[in-house]
This record gives sequence, C-alpha cells and structure tokens, in this order.
Amino acid sequence: MQNIQVVLATVLMFFLLVSLHEWGHFYFARRACILVREFAIGFGPKLFSVKKGETRYTIRLLPIGGFVRMAGEDPEVVEVQPGQTIAVRVKDDRVTKLYLDRLDERSNVLRGEVKAIDLERDLYVRLDVDGEEMRLNLHKQALVVARGRETQIAPIDRQFGSKTVGQRALAIFAGPVMNFVLAFVLFGVALQMNGVVVDHPTKVFITGVVDPSPAATAGLKKGDRVITVNGQEIGGDIDAFVKLIGDSAGKPMKWVVNRDGAEVPLTVTPGSDGKVGIYPGPEKRQPGFGETLGLSGQSMVNWTKVIFDGFRKIVFGEVGLKDMSGPVGTTKVTLDIARQGLPYLTNWAAILSLYLGIFNLLPIPALDGSRLLFLGIEAVRGRPIDPNRESMVHFIGFAMLMLLMVVVTYNDILGLVRK
Repeated sequence: MQNIQVVLATVLMFFLLVSLHEWGHFYFARRACILVREFAIGFGPKLFSVKKGETRYTIRLLPIGGFVRMAGEDPEVVEVQPGQTIAVRVKDDRVTKLYLDRLDERSNVLRGEVKAIDLERDLYVRLDVDGEEMRLNLHKQALVVARGRETQIAPIDRQFGSKTVGQRALAIFAGPVMNFVLAFVLFGVALQMNGVVVDHPTKVFITGVVDPSPAATAGLKKGDRVITVNGQEIGGDIDAFVKLIGDSAGKPMKWVVNRDGAEVPLTVTPGSDGKVGIYPGPEKRQPGFGETLGLSGQSMVNWTKVIFDGFRKIVFGEVGLKDMSGPVGTTKVTLDIARQGLPYLTNWAAILSLYLGIFNLLPIPALDGSRLLFLGIEAVRGRPIDPNRESMVHFIGFAMLMLLMVVVTYNDILGLVRK
C-alpha cells in the first residue's frame, strides 16, 4: 500500500468501527421511538454537522470514539419558565416554534408572557397576550429557538427513561453487538483474502517486503516463492528457512526464487540482527463458505481469550501504564499493519472491533456495561436509581477514562520521540 492509501484505509477503518457501534445504539433507539438528538463520531468541538430529520449528525475533533445522544439521558439545555416573555409561531392551531430571544426580530408570531407550560406531558403553553390569556397546544416536534440554536422538544413518550428496561437495555447493548457482528464478518473476509494453510505445505512465499530493508535492496518482491537458499531446498519448512537467515547475519546468501513462473537468482545479505525484512508465509488454499464461518467463529473465541488475558494482566499489575497504548500507539500499529496489505489490515480491524465490543461491556462507569448494570439493578429492585446519582457516576467515570487516555497518549508520544 502507498502512504496515502495507508492513511485513507486507516481512517476508514476507525470510522467503520465507531460508526457501526453507534449505529447499533441509534437503530434500536429509533425502533423504540426514542428521540435521538445527535449521532456523533468523535468528541470535542464539531468539525462537520448536518441535520437530517430529527437527528443532527456530527464529526468532532477528537477521534477517540463517538456517542448517540438520546432525549432524556441528560438534562435538556433549554428551559422555559412561567413569567418569561416568549414568542410562538402557530401553524394549524399548534405551536411549531417557541422563540426565547431576539423577540423583536420575529415575524408572524404571537408574543406574550408565559403563565404555564408543559413541554413533556400535556404539551401546551398558556400565554398572556396583551392582557388576554390564550391556551395553545404544542406540536409533538415543536422547536425551541434560543441563542441561534433549535432544540426539538421531547414528549415524555419519546424520552429514553420512559421506555421499558428491555427497550433501553437493547438500545445500549446493540452497540457492542454490532462490533461483534462486524468482527465476525471481517474475520471471514480476512480468511477469504489470506486463505488458509494447506495440510502439508510444500512451498514458502514472500507475503510482504519491508522497505527499506536488505530484502528490498536485493530485489525480493511480494509473491516470490523461495526455492533454494545457499543451494538448500526450502520446500515448505518456514522454520528452517528463518533459521538459515538468522545464522547468516551479515553474510551474503544465494537465493533462488520463483517469480511469475521463472527462476530468479538473488544475493541477499541479512542485517546484523539476522533479519532481511520479509514476511514469509506458507502455501495456502481458499476456504469454503462453511469452513470460513467455522474459522471466523474460532478466531472470535481465540482472540476473546487473548483480550481477557490482557485485562487480567492489567488488574493484577502485570501490565503497567507505561506498557499500555492509547489512540496514538494504536494508530501507529494500524498504519504499520496497513503497509503490509489490505488482508492484514482487515484481520486487525476484526481484532479491534472485537476488543471494542468487549471493552464497552465492562462495568466501568461511562461505558455501555455500566449503563447495563444500572438497568439490571433497576430491573431487580423494581424502580430506577436516582438519575442524578447515575449521571454523576458516569460523569466521574468518563473523566477518569479521559485522564487515562491523556496519560497513555503521553506515553505513546514520548515513545515515538525517543525512537
């Protein structure tokens, strides 16, 4: 892959992992008739924003995740109080817009003092207009306009908290599930692209060449099949092939490779570390559909064990902060893998998607797992936990995660500078 292709592929990979996760939340929230105010990729200041229907879609500055903001999850930012002077626009006997500021600039509106208002249940506003009280019904999608922003009202039946425990749990759980589905699919795609090792391999291929490296200097290319090294037949024995290279550090070696059906002699001199800068691979075949499904499932199981073993090492102190990678380190690894080719990047994307799904289900405040835990407690005790307390727990958890992110990102950058 060329550098521009590598960067684009990496960006698209992260975008796919995050957007599909958030789409899971979004889709099942919409299925439950919850008002979704924002579908965001990234955090921090907005870089791009467009509103379609009831939802605003945004791309934000910090590419470290995303979120779906549902009505009722957080305190609404706009409030209208009795005694406040507002202007309203009426269409078909229903209020479609409530203006809270710059009232003199509004045209075709009624202006008056709020006597009573209900934006959630009864959906009405009672205004004193020039000494005459008027009761006006609100449209279910009425907009509150203030400080140049429009905020759609959220009737109680459109709010997250009004739905059943099952509906809310599904809207939360769907995000990680999408990551699991994506991981399974990507493992399958990677298997089709990479193939599977034959039962008794008789050939060794060069599946990638590092540039710059002794291999690149010697003229080795991806796809070459190694026939002999220093006159010794290699066959399908990768271990013997690697040992020959390691034992010849700094010494010229005579290779013969098969390239497009022709035998090509090359002189390759390993570096002082006994490496030439290649990725050797065994003879492979294309797996069938059923075999691909089975192997994808096995990859899910194997990598799940690896991920949980990593969590165990963190919990028991076997891995410290200095050994952990943040967005910068992960991006660097991803770029390195992308340079090896699309099949390797696809497999890596599957691993990351699986990791994101599992990580988000951990009972850590601010993550999906913590929110599911609160819903589980609500289901057992028959009533919800105080929303203010739950919000505080998630806020503290989010702040701690951001602090951890800053620390590991600092370590990542420090590691890059020192190299």
